Amino acid sequence: MSLLWLRRRVNFTMNTRCFQRNFCAASSPLVPVPLPSPVETHLWYLVPNEVKNETLLNKYLELLSTCERENVFRMSGDQLRKRALLARALVRTTISRYQTNCEVHPRSLRFRKNIYGKPEVDWQDVDDRHLPPLHFNISHTSSLIACGVTVNSPIGIDVEEKQRKLKNNILAFARRYFSPYEVELLTAISDPEFQRQEFIKLWTLKAFDIVINTFDDPKNLTNNWQFALLDLAGSHYAAICTEKDRTAGGKGTLPMKLTVWRTIPFVEDECVSGTDAVVAIAGLT
Repeated sequence: MSLLWLRRRVNFTMNTRCFQRNFCAASSPLVPVPLPSPVETHLWYLVPNEVKNETLLNKYLELLSTCERENVFRMSGDQLRKRALLARALVRTTISRYQTNCEVHPRSLRFRKNIYGKPEVDWQDVDDRHLPPLHFNISHTSSLIACGVTVNSPIGIDVEEKQRKLKNNILAFARRYFSPYEVELLTAISDPEFQRQEFIKLWTLKAFDIVINTFDDPKNLTNNWQFALLDLAGSHYAAICTEKDRTAGGKGTLPMKLTVWRTIPFVEDECVSGTDAVVAIAGLT
């Protein structure tokens, strides 16, 4: 499909003010969702190939800020622009679902960077002074975009395609970036395909070495953090990292609880927890 909707920059700019008056006054059809509990993580994902309607794509484009739109238009190639648009639309529509004492429209959301350089919601324009400390993180491949949400805990997520092609020799690459223990695990696997799958699982979790180093003492990485790994949509591995919950009366850490939705914002939402679309590998209740 030719994505002409991303090439109509002049017409879109001319019509933006009219749209803001009409669209922002309308109620959002997004279904509200209760906030995650302190031990719960919510994961929303969409499949770019399932979003093909130009009217819907234009609706997503209209949710973005001027800066976000310019970033989308600067991407090289239709598919990259489409994925960039869907990623920002997923973040905005996901966060706006979590209602407290006021309704927040996706377009009205503002973002800022925290002291670690990570994006967070800027609630300064919202009248409700009791909004929770909502944390989110996003990850995407060419074939899946995911957004994770928690309350009171920083979150990191990463998704990787199970059929990702590897250009390098697996063991040579692992010796460069993995721990000796991880290299030993991979070396002991004789089946090439099984070895490749185990490598991708470990690589998906490796993203959090950087995330945790941002927040914590690298010599004490695992004391304050917990991890989960799952098979998502039958096509991807997803890894999740959250701060450990300390509300269990000081008697330890409660295991992570995960709820997962497959979505096409404004079209359909499906809770896929407990189905074949979400298969726990490690770290989940």
